[in-house]
Amino acid sequence: MVDRIWQKSYPVEVPFEVDNSSYHSIVELYRDAIRAYGDRVAYRSFGSELSYNDVDRLSRNFAAYLQNELGVRKGDRVAMMAPNIFAFPVGMAGVIRAGAVQVNVNPLYSPRELEHQLRDADVDTIIVFSGSTATLAQVIDNTPVKNIIVAGLDDLVDKGLPTPPVDERLSSTIPFTAALIRGAELDLEEPELTQDDLLFLQYTGGTTGLSKGAMLTHGNLLSNILQFEAVSAGIIENGKEVILTAIPMYHILALMVNTLSFFRWGAVNVLITNPRDMEAFVKTWAESSPTAFCGVNTLFNGLLHTPGFDEIDFSPLKITMGGGAPVQQAVSEKWQALTGHYIKEGYGLSETSPILTLNLLNETGYRSGIGVPVPSTDISLRDDDGQKVPLGEPGELCAAGPQVMKGYWQQPEATAEAMTEDGYFKTGDIAIMDKEGYFRIVDRKKDMILVSGFNVFPNEIEEEVAGMPGVLESACVGVPDETSGEAVRLFVTKSDDSITIDDVRNFCRERLAGYKVPKQVVFMDELPKSSVGKILRRELR
Repeated sequence: MVDRIWQKSYPVEVPFEVDNSSYHSIVELYRDAIRAYGDRVAYRSFGSELSYNDVDRLSRNFAAYLQNELGVRKGDRVAMMAPNIFAFPVGMAGVIRAGAVQVNVNPLYSPRELEHQLRDADVDTIIVFSGSTATLAQVIDNTPVKNIIVAGLDDLVDKGLPTPPVDERLSSTIPFTAALIRGAELDLEEPELTQDDLLFLQYTGGTTGLSKGAMLTHGNLLSNILQFEAVSAGIIENGKEVILTAIPMYHILALMVNTLSFFRWGAVNVLITNPRDMEAFVKTWAESSPTAFCGVNTLFNGLLHTPGFDEIDFSPLKITMGGGAPVQQAVSEKWQALTGHYIKEGYGLSETSPILTLNLLNETGYRSGIGVPVPSTDISLRDDDGQKVPLGEPGELCAAGPQVMKGYWQQPEATAEAMTEDGYFKTGDIAIMDKEGYFRIVDRKKDMILVSGFNVFPNEIEEEVAGMPGVLESACVGVPDETSGEAVRLFVTKSDDSITIDDVRNFCRERLAGYKVPKQVVFMDELPKSSVGKILRRELR
């Protein structure tokens, strides 16, 4: 291992290594939390609440149903295709207790994406939100799915909330609540689990073709929870936190941070089912007084531009963390001016459970970049030949640690391609490390634009434009150009209609080298985004 210079930046309470040997599985972590916080509220949604004891009882019943009625066995894949509703955490805990592997599916997937994932993971049973059943109906005959458990908005909420109807092309569906009632009458034999057993198949975005299933084990997630806990020392108070969950729980960030880590800490988890309804989101924030919030740049920016958000009392808020895409300095500074806290940017991937690096939570000032590696993690920056680059030089970020996946599901060649010869996972992101051990992503390998032989990193341009008054968001791609090989095309959404193309280019000209100034500027009503709010450059291309 190279000298981990970032360890010099750790506060005294953060250990260099974490010991994950105290748990064999996530089920043991659940049991610990339920014993400690039984009657405390675990989840809140649409004004209804579930306690830790409720989650224990309901998930046991669901696991018994899966095991006895559907024949689900240890290692079987069960898909979960739902937004942030009660059925997600309860159903997930049941899947895990039955010893199955949860395949996390985006409920907004297209039929093609859903079919690929269900076939690739060989899914026999799916828990699906009623609003996504039309997509499932289009592809069900081309998949191995036999059992369809349908969850609704009102399940376990019991407020009479209207839920989208189940697509009539699907026959023999099982209501989630009916499965819970039947499971209550059945015995459960929880299988023995180890850290090597699979917990999740977490499908990557598929930017290079069809998405691949990252195999995440119980040990991977346990390690990342304990790594996150180590860097949160002195800030998180067990049994006293309230976290607002707007990022979808099928996304690895919300899954590990909000759904598992904060459960371990006895937090109240307030679920936001539709974060696009910003007015309702702001109302829920005001009512729930969160102490912690995790989001992406577009979400922070959206909240800052929503009426009423600036009237909230932010005194309970202790930490705000950002990931999924770079957090722009202009957004972090506006957030700090309003809430009193800068956004702590972190970095990770589906393949790494996800957190690899994080800006230290005890720091009070703004720091750009993705922070330092969490305990028990080694980061090495490599050139195209796999050699380590000198300090201060850009290189591909390669990572080793107990949170790194077992490999890609049934894809040994893709797994081998993603690893270095000495066992580091190649992220495909280009980073620089400073002399204190702090890292900064300069860009995705494939997003880099080559203008007349000069490397142009889109993040740098987007970061500058974020500071321009009247600009809401921007995204940058390279386009073919006869004279320079590639040219910079900038897509912009604006809050001030009077801004012109020349205004944007002049703003950039004052702040960027000539070859980085966008040759083309395109105004759009909105930028294409993934379900977690990440701007999709590939669609803009």
